[in-house]
Amino acid sequence: MKSSIPRYDLYGDQQQSGWTNSFQFEWIPVRSSPYNYDIRPHTHDAFIQILYLIQGEGEVLINDARYHVNSPALILVPAQNVHAFRFSPSIDGPVVTASQKSLESMAAVVMPELVSVLRKPAVLQLDESSRHAEALMPLFLGIEREWRVHAVGQVAAGMSLVMALLVQVARLSNVLEPTPMAHNSRKAQQIEKFRALVDVHFRERRPIDDYANEMGLTAGHLTRLCREVLNVSSQDVVNARILHEAQRELVYSTDGIKQIANLVGFVDEAYFTRFFRKHTGLTPSEFRGRALASMHAKVT
Repeated sequence: MKSSIPRYDLYGDQQQSGWTNSFQFEWIPVRSSPYNYDIRPHTHDAFIQILYLIQGEGEVLINDARYHVNSPALILVPAQNVHAFRFSPSIDGPVVTASQKSLESMAAVVMPELVSVLRKPAVLQLDESSRHAEALMPLFLGIEREWRVHAVGQVAAGMSLVMALLVQVARLSNVLEPTPMAHNSRKAQQIEKFRALVDVHFRERRPIDDYANEMGLTAGHLTRLCREVLNVSSQDVVNARILHEAQRELVYSTDGIKQIANLVGFVDEAYFTRFFRKHTGLTPSEFRGRALASMHAKVT
């Protein structure tokens, strides 16, 4: 069944490859004011977004959870999460969009515990006097400067600043209580539990029944829950996680296709290639070649 929820790079923009632009910066009103500050439900397949509300208020929808936020607030929306915003006309603040896979690869090397922060949506009401909150705006402004300069090392410097920003998000997450959900918290929590289980077990190629049993649900109930909240099936969630890991390894490692197939739970390289091509339209080798070419073009 084809999803009715739009997928964008940025809201209103045609979706492109997740490897062409590693990071992007803009101010919230630039994107939201043409839509009367009402950003309808959509997803970003390859990009994570970090919004910092410094003025105004709004309603935030992430998957099946709805929040009311007052500035100052920080919102983290990882890739492949359905989200929407309804802001007041007084809204202001920066928003950074960056490649999820690139950041996860960087985090895995320099701060492995940060990977779980990157994958979990967060809505945090901030105390402006917090020393961690005070560090946010200089980092956002540094990212804006790198985005606009177009100098040698732009991507390296910009993505390093995004990593530093995410470290502050992790620190704030440990200090602050998350903003209470307005409603539907149970379904959102179930989805997060399912995704956490998939993160742990996706390499084992477990059937959906196993995940459902561990959650105290039937497979049918779990699939209905995923369709209601994420607009995809439970198997789609597992397949997306496998593809996410496979694509990351294809781009950021030098392992062969057979090694990567084994890493994500495929004993047969040919079966892995068929699976990959079915979901991406490319063979693993074709994907690797195009992604690396895009990255090299961006650097030069």
